[in-house]
Amino acid sequence: MTPARWSLPGEDAGEEMALVSSGLSRGVRDAARPCRLLIVPALFDEANRLRRFTVEVMRRLDRAGIDSVLPDFPGTNESLLPLETQDARLWGEAMAAAAHRFAATHVLGIRGGCLFTPDLPAFHYAPLKGAQILRGMLRARMLASREAGLEESREMLTERARSEGIVLAGYPLGSGLFRDLENRQPGPGAHVIPQDRIGGSGLWLRAEPDEDAAQADALAVLLAEAMRP
Repeated sequence: MTPARWSLPGEDAGEEMALVSSGLSRGVRDAARPCRLLIVPALFDEANRLRRFTVEVMRRLDRAGIDSVLPDFPGTNESLLPLETQDARLWGEAMAAAAHRFAATHVLGIRGGCLFTPDLPAFHYAPLKGAQILRGMLRARMLASREAGLEESREMLTERARSEGIVLAGYPLGSGLFRDLENRQPGPGAHVIPQDRIGGSGLWLRAEPDEDAAQADALAVLLAEAMRP
């Protein structure tokens, strides 16, 4: 896996980072590798818990002759942009720009990443609605506040988040992104891959970032078989 840069849409919008497989790192399309997969990562804390798993899937796809690219969302990881200025439109446009830059033929959304898959033949792995993501983050915020001797209700936190933004699980979400996520759902038409097709429990449920070779094998095989002409 190799880092690469790609440009956001718009003048003076800057560049973001992506992790690319060996074929992409050479900057040329190999006629023997006609498929190229854009992977839209999981969001927030799940992105950290699933990062290693995602990279292991990319390595397996590379060995199967399929290029792949894992871009950062603006405002996350190595991005120089502040997370609190992002919204769903900007993230959707960013993933579309990454798909164009790397000439992706297919897209895989992982968990919350399924909310932002561009218009390509799509796979959605264990997809989530935006409201589900926010519920989990709000619950974690309320539990942490209670342990600190504070009482914060879901209604109070939601109202504040909609009007002025909020920090949830260490992530400063602007009011625009929070409101967008409340109503955002994965787009139709994708091939949905539920966890029971992969086997075992989802790695996002574990307390710390982890990997599972059998799950990475299973997802890579499923994708490779579906993508090959």
